[in-house]
Amino acid sequence: MFDIAPSEFLLVAIVALVFIGPKDLPRAMHFVGKWVGKARGVARQFRSGIDSMVREAELAELEKQWAAENERIMRQYPPQPLAAPEAHAVPAVLEHQPHDPVIHGDDVPVMTPKPDIHPEPAPVEVAAPKPVPPASDEQP
Repeated sequence: MFDIAPSEFLLVAIVALVFIGPKDLPRAMHFVGKWVGKARGVARQFRSGIDSMVREAELAELEKQWAAENERIMRQYPPQPLAAPEAHAVPAVLEHQPHDPVIHGDDVPVMTPKPDIHPEPAPVEVAAPKPVPPASDEQP
């Protein structure tokens, strides 16, 4: 950012020490630091505003490109009207019929109904019997 050589920085420090004095130098450095921080904050806010404007402009350009590409695709492949539903177009429930490729002479896979698979019941845990305390010979 700034090209300040160590010798230049030493010269500025000596001049500040001579003109401001050792007593007020810490207060002056605090004052300068506060203003440098404020200037950096303003620069950061300005940069973020510029960045957001650039992002919005890029998004607007991308939306224009997307709309143009969408229009080109819609012209190339126009939507087809949907056919009216007909009564015979509804498929009937298929019943399972055995298929023998030797008889029919084709190697086409056949749709078979999905088998009903019932999960095995969970094992029932049986509690162990509680031990019976030994009977004592004494009677109350």
